[in-house]
Amino acid sequence: MKIITGAAGFIGSCMLSKLNNESIEDIIIVDDFSHQERKANYETKKYLKEIDREDFVDWFKDNAKDVDVVFHLGARSSTTGKDWETYLKLNLNYSKSLWNICAENSIPFIYASSAATYGAGEMGYDDDLSKIKDLKPLNLYGKSKQDFDVWQMQQDKKPSFWAGLKFFNVYGPNEYHKGRMASVILHSFEQINEKGKVGLFKSYKEGFKDGEQLRDFVYVKDLVDVMYFLWREQPQSDIYNVGTGNARSFYDLAKNTFISMGLQPNIEFIPMPEDIRDKYQYFTQAKMEKLRKAGYTKPFYSLKKE
Repeated sequence: MKIITGAAGFIGSCMLSKLNNESIEDIIIVDDFSHQERKANYETKKYLKEIDREDFVDWFKDNAKDVDVVFHLGARSSTTGKDWETYLKLNLNYSKSLWNICAENSIPFIYASSAATYGAGEMGYDDDLSKIKDLKPLNLYGKSKQDFDVWQMQQDKKPSFWAGLKFFNVYGPNEYHKGRMASVILHSFEQINEKGKVGLFKSYKEGFKDGEQLRDFVYVKDLVDVMYFLWREQPQSDIYNVGTGNARSFYDLAKNTFISMGLQPNIEFIPMPEDIRDKYQYFTQAKMEKLRKAGYTKPFYSLKKE
C-alpha cells in the first residue's frame, strides 16, 4: 500500500492523481476529511481507504508491514499563524511519529519541507545539508519545517530511503480551497474574472519596485513527477530543492495570466497587509543542481507555457 497524507489538499490530491495515472490504486489517503469544500479534490480518485489524520499513526503502527511508501504532504500550511502549539503538533511532532515508524520498518519516506525555511534568503537557497541548520525562517510554518529537517538529520535510525523536498511557490489545480494561502496565480485568475484587474502588493523593501518581488513559481505537476521519480529511482537520500531555478516577478505572473486568458493586462498596486510585511520573502530561487545530479532530467513547466 501507498500512503498519502494531506491527500484532500492541494499537493496531496495531485499526488493521488499522479499515482492513479500510473495505474496505482492501492492507496491509503490521510487527512482531516471534515472539510467538505475539499471533497472535490479526491472523491473521483481511486484509493483503498480514507483514514482521519488523528487515527492514522495508530493504524500505521499496526499495518506498517503492508506499506510500500509514505508521501507525507499533510501540514498546517498557513504562513501567518501565531499558535506555535498547532504547528508543533501537526507539522513537527506528527512528522516525527511517521519518520520513526518508517525507520523501524524500512519504509521509504518522502516528505514536504518548504522554501519557507530559507527565510529572507540571506544565506541563499542552497539545499546543501551542511547549511540547513543555520537557516532562519520568517514565520512559524517555516520554523516547523526547519525544525523537522534539523531533527531528522540528527537521527541515527532512518527510513530505507528518505527525501525532504523544499517546495518553492507552487501553483496549479486543486488549490481553490486555500483562500489567502492560495498561489498568486489563482488569486490573479479569480480577480480577473471578478473585477477585470489584478491587485499586486506594493513593495516595502529598498531595491524592489512595486510588483517586482521575485519568486520561483513551480507547477504542481512538476512536484508530483519529482516525488514519483524519487520513490521509483531512490537516488541518494537527501534534502532537495524543488523549483524551476528561475525567479519571476509577480508582475510577470499577472501579465502572463491576462495573456493566457486572451486579455490586455490591467494591474494595480495595493498595500501589503501589515501582519506579513516583516515576514515577506522578496526573492526566492531554487538551486537545482542536486536534484539534477540525482538523475531527474525532465524539464520544468514555465509560466508562459502554463
